[in-house]
Amino acid sequence: MSTTTTNVTGSAVNASAPIIRRVRAYFSPVDRTSPAPVPFDTAQSGRFDLESPPAPWVDLGWVDNFTRKSTSEIGPLAAGAPAISVVQVRHKVDAWVSLRFLHWGKLQMALAAGSDHWNLIAPPGQSGTDAVSLATGSTATALMMSVTDAAEFSRGQAIAVDVDYSGQTGYVGSGASSAYVGNARALQEDLNYVRRVTLNVAQVAAVNGNCVHLTAPLVAGAPSTAMRVQPVNGFMDREGGTFFQEWSALFVMQGEEGERILYNYPRLQAMKGGQEATQPVAGTLKMICLTAEFRALPVRDGRDGQPTLCYRSFLPGTGMPL
Repeated sequence: MSTTTTNVTGSAVNASAPIIRRVRAYFSPVDRTSPAPVPFDTAQSGRFDLESPPAPWVDLGWVDNFTRKSTSEIGPLAAGAPAISVVQVRHKVDAWVSLRFLHWGKLQMALAAGSDHWNLIAPPGQSGTDAVSLATGSTATALMMSVTDAAEFSRGQAIAVDVDYSGQTGYVGSGASSAYVGNARALQEDLNYVRRVTLNVAQVAAVNGNCVHLTAPLVAGAPSTAMRVQPVNGFMDREGGTFFQEWSALFVMQGEEGERILYNYPRLQAMKGGQEATQPVAGTLKMICLTAEFRALPVRDGRDGQPTLCYRSFLPGTGMPL
């Protein structure tokens, strides 16, 4: 490990730049009706276990080619004759993030595509069933229903859990805004529409009597009895559309000496449509990675009201020079 020597008030201090292996990505949905991003208190939660992020953050795994860039513009403000620069001001505040997801899944695809993302609901009779109702007592990881309905599901099956579409307009989707309905007539009274676009999906871990256990918690948490469940064969996104996904993001770099760097973006929206990149594995084998590029949007910092795009935090390792 290489180090540099920096003189501080006449004394020599060994200072080493952080050395990391990979970057971990966590996302949490933004309440689009507010809009209210999910706050992250680094002082309280910055040292969380990477395998168990604090709620409601969702672990989307390791990412590659993580790049962040500020395109903000700072320039002088001149006064007098002749003009003399007297102070600096920000003419533009802008930033973006790009990365490659090393895992494929519902949320990775939705975030990389940026637009609304569809669940391929299994037709009845083709490893599928009509939407079934939930009973009381369901949790984010265990769905209660009748024994007959539970028997329709099997281990490893993907499911969508959400309400029936009843002609509502505006943002739809439980737990995360998954689409925006401006014209209800265009949906032709599709009862399953919300479940077609919802991000409230999961995989069945086991079926025990009248309980369907899930491998991971639902994004929306414990479902209400107004929600219903349908099997899903897969997922689909499309190039185009007017809806933009919007999520809060947290990227973590874990240093080899116990230090940690965190980047918290309160609001991110995709800057491009779905694209992939290939990465050689062995011989002629290639891994297909989802590429994503996001623009950071501003929030008002509650501490002083200043517009903010990103928070960068550094948690030094024990005994590291400051």
